[in-house]
Amino acid sequence: MTDYKKEVAQALLDIQAVKLQPNDPFTWASGLKSPIYTDNRKTISFPKVRRLIANGLAELVKEQYPQATAIGGVATAGIPHAAWVAEVLDLPMVYVRSKPKDHGAGKQIEGAITSDDSVVLIDDLISTGGSVLGAVDAVRREGSEVAGVLSIFSYELPAADTNFAAADTQFSPLTTYSALLDVQKTAGVLSEEDLNALQEWRLDPKAWSEQHSN
Repeated sequence: MTDYKKEVAQALLDIQAVKLQPNDPFTWASGLKSPIYTDNRKTISFPKVRRLIANGLAELVKEQYPQATAIGGVATAGIPHAAWVAEVLDLPMVYVRSKPKDHGAGKQIEGAITSDDSVVLIDDLISTGGSVLGAVDAVRREGSEVAGVLSIFSYELPAADTNFAAADTQFSPLTTYSALLDVQKTAGVLSEEDLNALQEWRLDPKAWSEQHSN
C-alpha cells in the first residue's frame, strides 16, 4: 500500500515545489519571514508526481467522503488536480472562482452542481484556510453540500484548525509539514537545531517572523 503522506512529501522536495531554509528565511507576500516556501503549481509539470497526487487524493475521497457526487477545484491552483481526481473517480467536476464574475450571469462556480450534490473541494495548499473556506461558502450558497476539503499539502498551522472548526468544515491534507520534516530528518538533511526552528515556526509563524526579521 502506498504511503502517500511520505511519498508525496518526498516528491514535493525532489521537484523543489517545497523548499526549507531555516537559516535563510523566505519573505512571503504578506511580509512575514518564513523558513518554508511552497509552490505546488510546479507539480503539474511532472507527470509522475501529478499522478501520485491524483491517486492519493482520490483514495482520500473514497476513504473519507464516499458520499461525494462531485469534485470541485479551488481557483487557481486546485483546478488541475480536481480535474485529474474527478477523472480517476469518474465524477463530475466544477471549479470555484475566487470571486463572482463581474459580467454575464456573475457566476462564481463554473460547471453544474445541484442541491442534491455533495462536493469535495480540492486546493493545492492549506495555510490558514481562508481562500478555500471562501470557496466552501460559495458552494453552500448554491445550495450544495460540502462533504469536505482536501489539499496536497498543509502547513498544519493552529489558525487553520480554528478556521475550519468555525466553518464546520472537515479537511484532510494528502501530506503535511510534519511529514516533510520527518522525511528530511530521516535523510539526515536537517540538524536538531534546524528541526527545532522549523517546529517553532509552525506553532507561531508571526512570532517566528519577528524573531528573524533583524
